[in-house]
Amino acid sequence: MRFERREHRPLYLLIVTPVIAVIAALALAGILISIAGAPVLDAYWRILTGAFGSRLSATETLTRATPLMLTGLAAAVAFRARLWNIGAEGQFYLGAIAVAAASSKLFGNLPAPILIPLLLLVGAIAGMVLILIPLWLRLRFSVDEVVTSLLLNFIAVLFVSMLIDGILKDPLAFGWPQSQSVSDHAMLPKLIARSRLHIGFAIAIALAVVVHFIQSRTVFGVQSRAAGLNPGGAVFAGVPLGRTLVKVACLSGGLAGLAGAIEVMGVKGYVTTDLSPGFGYAGIVVAMLANLNPLGVVFAAIFTATMFVGADGMSRGLGIPTYIADVTVALSLLTMLIALFFTQYRIRR
Repeated sequence: MRFERREHRPLYLLIVTPVIAVIAALALAGILISIAGAPVLDAYWRILTGAFGSRLSATETLTRATPLMLTGLAAAVAFRARLWNIGAEGQFYLGAIAVAAASSKLFGNLPAPILIPLLLLVGAIAGMVLILIPLWLRLRFSVDEVVTSLLLNFIAVLFVSMLIDGILKDPLAFGWPQSQSVSDHAMLPKLIARSRLHIGFAIAIALAVVVHFIQSRTVFGVQSRAAGLNPGGAVFAGVPLGRTLVKVACLSGGLAGLAGAIEVMGVKGYVTTDLSPGFGYAGIVVAMLANLNPLGVVFAAIFTATMFVGADGMSRGLGIPTYIADVTVALSLLTMLIALFFTQYRIRR
């Protein structure tokens, strides 16, 4: 028995692979649910109804999926070019605090049609700036960006903590460490009345379509994919590798920073150090579940949000830990990696 690389990967295999991976992960997680003493099918039904069983739960699930889409796109764009951006969490926080600072100190009096796009741009630029640091270290000194981008997450969160305990601290927060609130007309419009679902959800889907077009229909998209498939071959073919990686980094960091900006302007209205429950890290899982496909990121983000939101209802109804959702998402990633291996290789006797 040996593994043989496929010369061509059929389209049906690429479509079926994520479905099989998720089903396998649910089956494995079902064993843990059974050990916990709960009926498996009932547990999954409660997760589904907990995430989409009512108008409130459905809008909360889609609201939770919004930042996951953007951080998932950030990871997918970077990983496609073999730029290992593990710093989306820090870029998320830097985009969020940049929006809070710009709204409270600089542009708070502008009208909403000008202020909202301007703040979104500020958040995206903040994310770009942060990712360019590890990229510069890689290009100049060959430093592994996995380590530097990961460590910058902690630096970014501590920097945000310093600001919200200092010059950006809200004097009306009764000592609670949070930033000054963004102005009311800087908040994103709601998609559905009397819910938290905001226009950022539509923006995230639109950006997924745009990124898909860029990667599949533009010269830059071809260059970034070539840089990921074979950097040496790309350089030999005339691809400006350094310039391409800078563009990829700006796009990836901009998406992660935009996720932080949208979370502040769409949901919270201010920044705290617990603004993100791990959106930057979960975005990596979302990107891998989507096989780095921008359109697949939308569905992977909704699946991940469904597990996280629905697990609360399952836990209350059946008395089993909500950590089952984390285990299921982690198992989905592992089964997806195994499934991707078999899309690239076949077994020969």
